[in-house]
Amino acid sequence: MTESAVVRNVTVVPATPATMEVAVNLFRVQLGEHEIFPAEQALREVTRTVLSNSSHGFILLAWAEPEFIGIAYAAAHLSAEHGGTVGWLEELYVAPERRGQGVGSTLLAAVISRAQQLDWRAVELEVVAGHERAVPLYLRHEFLPVSRARFTRACTAQGAVTPDYSA
Repeated sequence: MTESAVVRNVTVVPATPATMEVAVNLFRVQLGEHEIFPAEQALREVTRTVLSNSSHGFILLAWAEPEFIGIAYAAAHLSAEHGGTVGWLEELYVAPERRGQGVGSTLLAAVISRAQQLDWRAVELEVVAGHERAVPLYLRHEFLPVSRARFTRACTAQGAVTPDYSA
């Protein structure tokens, strides 16, 4: 990805400290759709950390005049399984009124491009129950289904968010 990629009147740009509040607001809305409500300060701190230290991954924003309409956050982690750095597509969000217009595909292509530039070995993701409508998007971008069950366990009491993924 160049500094910005333009497709279908949507521009994808890296989030910066100047757009941090935009990113935090988009994360808040997206997580709210999943009924996940992290503490405001914790969400802001995660965003600030990623923006200030690229070893944690990257955040991309989708812009369509006159506003930001989407966000993607790929977290980086070292993987023994893949033998190098792997991205975890933690968040991919498009404003509801802009869904079905190629914005998600544009954001996802930009994530893949950036991951390739960073020499990541793979990008992984999950689809939460109830959001299966996103599966065709991932298949179009050559993601392969992996037959595994994901588990989570909070390790801190303060600020821990334990969403119910059992539904």
